[in-house]
Amino acid sequence: MTQDKTGFEIAGRPIGPDHPPLVIAEVSANHLGRIDRALETIEAAAACGADAIKIQTYTADTITMDHDGPGFVLESGPWAGRTLYDLYKEAGTPFEWHGALFAKARACGVPIFSTPFDFTAVDLLEDLKAPAYKIASFEAVDLPLIARVAQTGKPMIISTGMANLGEIDAAVRTARENGATGLALLHCLSAYPAPIDQADLRTIPHLGAAFDVIAGLSDHTPGTACAVAAVALGARVIEKHFTLSRADGGPDSEFSLEPDEMRRLVQDCHAAFHALGSVRFGTAQSEAGSVTYRRSLYAVTDIAAGQCLTADNVRSIRPGHGLAPSWYEKIIGRPASRDIKRGEPLQLDLIEWAGTDPAAGQEP
Repeated sequence: MTQDKTGFEIAGRPIGPDHPPLVIAEVSANHLGRIDRALETIEAAAACGADAIKIQTYTADTITMDHDGPGFVLESGPWAGRTLYDLYKEAGTPFEWHGALFAKARACGVPIFSTPFDFTAVDLLEDLKAPAYKIASFEAVDLPLIARVAQTGKPMIISTGMANLGEIDAAVRTARENGATGLALLHCLSAYPAPIDQADLRTIPHLGAAFDVIAGLSDHTPGTACAVAAVALGARVIEKHFTLSRADGGPDSEFSLEPDEMRRLVQDCHAAFHALGSVRFGTAQSEAGSVTYRRSLYAVTDIAAGQCLTADNVRSIRPGHGLAPSWYEKIIGRPASRDIKRGEPLQLDLIEWAGTDPAAGQEP
């Protein structure tokens, strides 16, 4: 099995610490019940540069039951007052659409996979040759489902919203023991939309280190700031809901990005990765031409041979062709070895050292 800590591939696209983040556009319920809109949304996500597209595979009957008793009616949030069955009936992506959606994404040159919510969904996705699987935060405690997905031998991405360390450990062990070839864990705040001041992005590097996996972020906060910050903290998978227009409504619209925002998200996440670079001190290649504009010691008046260098005739100024400013205290009070003109950079041979060795030509 590929070592999780060094990464894995989804449809030939490497995911790991040394690769730009995989930015996933989550279509979810933003199809608004129309396959034509679902296809258009996939096409738009590809045009925005999304690295992968994800859908969700369930029906109202496979994810819940038609009941309005306690717990089956949502009491708060954007879906307050609706039964789970009613919400999922509207939001679900019909099984019969899946073939067309997979074909559209592949025609656009973008990998597509899904979040299954029961065994029948896994069977459907296997028939469609899904290259990977996602486990939603709410299903992170469903160990039989995790085991079934892992047995496909495909890479897995598991969101960890609400899960404690023990629950995450159980999910990871189940996935590994059942053959998952590559595993990523996504830090997630399972609130819709999620308040940015509860994002707790510092969890991301800890999550990766604690379970020896690639870590990432499933982001439900408004905008793109959290995702970009997550990349700087080591996230190598970013998932964000995507819609053609929030104004069109839909169950997920409030916490979804529009095309211009998704395009910026992809660009900024990839830029953040490249900006990380490596640990370096000293002059970067791009700075080579700037070195000449550092400060150095110059004669700011004419100085005659034998005349002492003083604070009145020597200053530390730009450009940087003279002695480094760190020589200042060593040369003040010493005589000039020859005439020095105003604007001439000071060098060791312009100073009379009275037979002493000026630090063997080294800076003090």
